[in-house]
Amino acid sequence: MSKRFRILGVSLSLLLSLTACSGSEKNKALRVGFVPSENMQEVLKNAQPIVDKLHDALGVEVRPFVATDYAGVVEALRGNKLDIAFLNPAAYVLAKEEAHVKVLLKSVRRGGDAFYGAIITRTDSGINSLQDLKNHTFAFGDPISTSGHIFPKKMFKAAGIDPARDFKNVIFAGGHDATVLAVYNHKADAGATYANSTKGDDGAWTLYLKTAAEQAQIKVIAYTEPIPNDNLVASSQLDKVTTDKITKVFMDLSQSPEGRKWLNAIYRIEGFVPATDADYASVRDAFQDAGIPIQKAVTQKP
Repeated sequence: MSKRFRILGVSLSLLLSLTACSGSEKNKALRVGFVPSENMQEVLKNAQPIVDKLHDALGVEVRPFVATDYAGVVEALRGNKLDIAFLNPAAYVLAKEEAHVKVLLKSVRRGGDAFYGAIITRTDSGINSLQDLKNHTFAFGDPISTSGHIFPKKMFKAAGIDPARDFKNVIFAGGHDATVLAVYNHKADAGATYANSTKGDDGAWTLYLKTAAEQAQIKVIAYTEPIPNDNLVASSQLDKVTTDKITKVFMDLSQSPEGRKWLNAIYRIEGFVPATDADYASVRDAFQDAGIPIQKAVTQKP
């Protein structure tokens, strides 16, 4: 769940449908917001078993809505046109600020509820620490990527490193694939991308470099602090009894093979764990350190 677009990207049909749910009718249905991880119809199809479980637990109609982007979901939450929604870390921070949403659960992937920024280089580069990066060409990813720029920049600041001053050249490669290939192909001496763990064997380089021999040419010299995974949030207007029931539905899905299959189909989620707003304090801090408004991370078109 890492797509970022403009706030006007929410589809007209979504807004019309959500508006139709206002007034006296809104209490008769649970409105659930999704963002496409693939095409919209596929998301709706994969979401149907989850929709059915929510219907069974709550005894009300459940209406899924697929926005074109996170900005549209945040706007719908702010306008009280959604009851629950899936958000990435930056979108959650914005929704908390603008819509006062309550975070319910945090997603689990590969056994963990967080991922990391990773500083990668070639094994033959002679670079073994952050200090060794000085006077080298460095590749960040997207300027508003948490793992590809925001959190690594925070880590550099803590280490007394100023990329503009200390690096020979700084490039923004774009996607994680471009960063990995820039390092692998000697276009950059090192770069920032994501890792799924701190074991050095699971990250963007293991996805975008296809052979074991290619992957063996890349090493990680540093990891950022953990970056919390995406989450499930509830509108500030939703009562506690209902949110407790919703939380139970998703926790039950996490604990059954069939439920995990459904979660994996929609967002490659293995399960959920309880979450609090404090879990996302590091995201707020990192954007503040980087000098990038959180709104930009949610609304900027890639």
